[in-house]
Amino acid sequence: MEKHEHDCNCGCGEEFELEENILVLTDDDGNEIEFEFLDLIEKDENEYVVLLPVEPLEGEEEGSVVILKVESSEDDENESYVSIENEEEAEEIFNIFKDRFKDELDFAD
Repeated sequence: MEKHEHDCNCGCGEEFELEENILVLTDDDGNEIEFEFLDLIEKDENEYVVLLPVEPLEGEEEGSVVILKVESSEDDENESYVSIENEEEAEEIFNIFKDRFKDELDFAD
């Protein structure tokens, strides 16, 4: 999943739905994928969302989370979720997530 556009941060957009903690994101091919929102992490003036696919993604183990970087548009009215290309950055965010939830979740090493 490369990018998702969101217009107003209120869950009313056609490409974005929020039902309790469930996000429905639309991928580049127009497929809708449901995720459970787990956490929002702020680091170095950036924001990241940690999501758990409701159904395991193709080629991924069940329970694998997806971490996407939140990017605002120039007008600050639109928000996009983009893949993190830098492995070190993704690992750092995942480690923060693991530390926050070490008492609530079991993590495979």
